[in-house]
Amino acid sequence: MSSASLTKPPAERVRVNRVVFFTSALMILVLTALLIAVPETAGRVLSVAQTWLTRTFGWYYMLVICGYLLFVVYLAFSDYGKLKLGGKDDQPDFSYGAWAGMLFSSGIGISLLYFGASEPLDHYFNPPQGTPASLEAARQGLQLTFLHWGLHGWAIYALVGLAVGYFAYRHNQPLALRSALYPLVGERWVKGAAGNAVDIFGMFVTLLGLVTNLGIGAMQVASGLEYLFGMDHSKTNLLVVILVMAGVATVAAVSGVENGIRRLSNLNILLFSGLLIFVLLAGNTLHLFNGFVQNVGDYLNGIV
Repeated sequence: MSSASLTKPPAERVRVNRVVFFTSALMILVLTALLIAVPETAGRVLSVAQTWLTRTFGWYYMLVICGYLLFVVYLAFSDYGKLKLGGKDDQPDFSYGAWAGMLFSSGIGISLLYFGASEPLDHYFNPPQGTPASLEAARQGLQLTFLHWGLHGWAIYALVGLAVGYFAYRHNQPLALRSALYPLVGERWVKGAAGNAVDIFGMFVTLLGLVTNLGIGAMQVASGLEYLFGMDHSKTNLLVVILVMAGVATVAAVSGVENGIRRLSNLNILLFSGLLIFVLLAGNTLHLFNGFVQNVGDYLNGIV
């Protein structure tokens, strides 16, 4: 490995890959148009697709995320975990706390506030196995919630982020998903149609995840405003909330990591921590501590 490959990618003018941009934009617009034109039909089709994927690839999903977790834990505690994502003399731009705040806010965000409450209840009344609304269903529901939002979930983030960051900051490859394929298929394929296909797919599915976060968050905020201030429950008010949230997110992204995303993430962490402490102290504190230890134990006990 040459010394040049260990330096940070030099700052350069932003370039647009027209194939990736216009193809992914067209796919997104087509999907959006279908959802708007025939929402009921689109909902049924997506529900059928989700059910089929769950039943067909559920076993694969469980095996893969467990493999991801074992792999990233191995990397972290092996000699590979000492490699620096940058040049030899580079220093981190942010502290561990700042990075953790940005990862938490960008990776999970408002979904945890929604699913953290709704998911255990959903599993409680509709358990994958066992009797609904039973003690077994309650413990199983929290065990599955810990699976989705615990170590397994973060292992997926870590693996993708590491794969992209390693080749971007140690091999001067573009900061894109295609760069992770560089050692497997070579530079010619990465810069060609295969690389474009990977980036198009990555942008498309990433947008679906962002839209889900935005939709869930907008419904939460709108419901809170309706409860506190007596606002009408209408599509117009929901659209206003979505536009405001999208505007704030756009301003934060355009302002850059230092000025926008970091400050907004720090504010999110402060508000979230404040809510956590309030619930802990104002609620049944002893019951919450007992439940937390029990649920962590159930998760670790069933982790394999």
